[in-house]
Amino acid sequence: MVNVRESVLPGIGVLVVIGLAARALATVVPTSHLILAIVIGLVVGNLYGVPDWASAGVGTNKLWLEGGIVLMGASVALDRVVDAGPTILLLVIATVMTTILTVEALARGAFGIREQIGSLLAAGSSICGVSAVVATAGSIEADEDQIAYAAATVLLFDAVTLLAYPALGHLFGLSDKVFGVWAGLTMFSTGPVTAAGFAFSQAAGQWALLVKLTRNALIGLAAIAYALYYIRRSGGEREDAVPGGVGYLWHSFPKFVLGFLGLMLVANTGVLGGAQLASLEHAADWLFLFAFAGLGLDIRLDELRSTGVKPVLVVLVSLICVSTVCLVVLTTLF
Repeated sequence: MVNVRESVLPGIGVLVVIGLAARALATVVPTSHLILAIVIGLVVGNLYGVPDWASAGVGTNKLWLEGGIVLMGASVALDRVVDAGPTILLLVIATVMTTILTVEALARGAFGIREQIGSLLAAGSSICGVSAVVATAGSIEADEDQIAYAAATVLLFDAVTLLAYPALGHLFGLSDKVFGVWAGLTMFSTGPVTAAGFAFSQAAGQWALLVKLTRNALIGLAAIAYALYYIRRSGGEREDAVPGGVGYLWHSFPKFVLGFLGLMLVANTGVLGGAQLASLEHAADWLFLFAFAGLGLDIRLDELRSTGVKPVLVVLVSLICVSTVCLVVLTTLF
């Protein structure tokens, strides 16, 4: 017999209830149901917490997010991707490198933060949030306190930018493409980027997701680069910490990106009809809804309050500088 406490079904039920509540609330509140799902989850999680019997199911929210991302591949027009491909790739590489260098310089030069923490902040804010923090931590021998410090800082900015970016996008009158690419280039974690993009518009969400997945693909390269840098700094004494080349890249690579690309290719061959594409898009929206309910439940305000001032200032200054420059460039290009 399956132990109810170990079953994922009760927790998934919680995600479904929050998602349905968000959809109902969106009929009277002029806000995206995806954003409302996060807000409801945040309120419930911080007022009442997540009970043991629901924790396993609530923890599946990352799977729903990845599933929704894969299904969204069917909605992306391949010719648009091909046309924008070289430009987007150059923008991603330039933004990632600029963010890393800016955070590293601020952390070490202006704020005197320990080297490992600065590197974790740089990886998290430049590539894919907490996932990049964890992946990089293993290659630079960061301890648990340093990981927690950097992760809490990244989560703080995930929460802030999730609400701030759509508001700023509407305030500045940004086009769907400019907003989507801007969010995909400069926000941190995949969940908040996706939520902010689709909260702005469907087209903006598709661009945000496309750009963010391109950034995510760099996670393995960044972890290896940091490992080699720290090994060199230590005189080559940490050979055991060298990631395993191609194998490490594959291990770090977010596999759901391949599903996204595969479904995008299939959809653009014309095999799927209009009704089928609409069904996939509708299914992706529901998966995102449940994923964002779990994202809200995962946000702990008390943990965010424990973040030190220095790392917050480092990431804040870097985010303002990089996002401003990116926005100017994007409005010029598009």
